Amino acid sequence: MHLAKSGIRVLGIAESYSGREQSTLAGIVMRKDLRIDGAAFARVTVGGMDATDAVIGIVTDLARRDINLIMISGSVIAWYNIIDPAAVQDATGLPVIVTTYEESEGLAEDIRRHFPDDAGRLAAYQRLGDRTQVGLHSGYTLFVRPYGLSPGDAARLCNDFTHDGRMPEPVRVARLIARGVVRSLRCGGSAPDDHDR
Repeated sequence: MHLAKSGIRVLGIAESYSGREQSTLAGIVMRKDLRIDGAAFARVTVGGMDATDAVIGIVTDLARRDINLIMISGSVIAWYNIIDPAAVQDATGLPVIVTTYEESEGLAEDIRRHFPDDAGRLAAYQRLGDRTQVGLHSGYTLFVRPYGLSPGDAARLCNDFTHDGRMPEPVRVARLIARGVVRSLRCGGSAPDDHDR
């Protein structure tokens, strides 16, 4: 991947947690010039362990060869439904950057409390490893877990895709779209099909 290329495309994925049985994931394809040229949706089970498959499904269903990188807003979504970024990278062949936005002491104790008999969930969380701190040109601090690329390249890409504020645009816009879908459902709209393009 040539980081300086203006045509780099990132698939940004973020969720909107509705507090019901399912949560909505939105994926948007964004070029380095911040133009959006694709979108997809999936649902994940609140408290389940299907988030990794949902992310892989979005990539598979988009069926695009021009995506260079996946950027995911958080590894632990939908009430401890844990995304395995290494599995996403293995399945898609694409590097992955997981972004988070605050200092954290970790979630291991919360997982033990809420899921005392689920050793697999705790192990999946512990496999995520440590986060790397990135200083954004906007003045904010971002925390990343890069897979398939160096922390330095991950920091550069996060800066390249951050216009202002604390979030890179692919995940910021994906979150906005996911929230819009959830609002529409609450107002009686129909849900998009899973992985609808």
